Amino acid sequence: MSFDYSLDFHHIDFRQHPELYRVGKGEQGVLLVEPYKSEILPHWRFKTPDIAKQSSEKIYKIFLDYLEQDDFVGADMARKFLQMGYTRSRRYANHKSGRKYKQNSQLANSKKEILAYDVDPVKAESAAIFKVKWIEAKTNAKYLQLLAKHKQMYEIN
Repeated sequence: MSFDYSLDFHHIDFRQHPELYRVGKGEQGVLLVEPYKSEILPHWRFKTPDIAKQSSEKIYKIFLDYLEQDDFVGADMARKFLQMGYTRSRRYANHKSGRKYKQNSQLANSKKEILAYDVDPVKAESAAIFKVKWIEAKTNAKYLQLLAKHKQMYEIN
């Protein structure tokens, strides 16, 4: 099932109501699902490789702590923050402004025009650091076990 954006995210504690959580695709809901967003977001940084290394290691430790508690929603949120560390630092590695598309640009076939690449090797290194931890998280055996269990219990009608 896709991520449910219709929920009242300001009032739902997903630790108390994991049945309401949907994995969705990629990073969907990463900045919505509480209390996990508030627990993980303060540690999410990628400005330099050193900062990215500290951040990714801390978030991966949080990921493992959630797994130890059999808290799938928390583990999945940590996985999403690791993925977002990769995708955002990769975006800044490719586009200094962080914007991928030209503002107010629509081509005839209604696709947005992509800005030219201006590769920043520092941000690219930050992206690579996050990617390693993201891959470790999404392939973790216990995570995959809890993912299957969550989908079986809550996401398959």
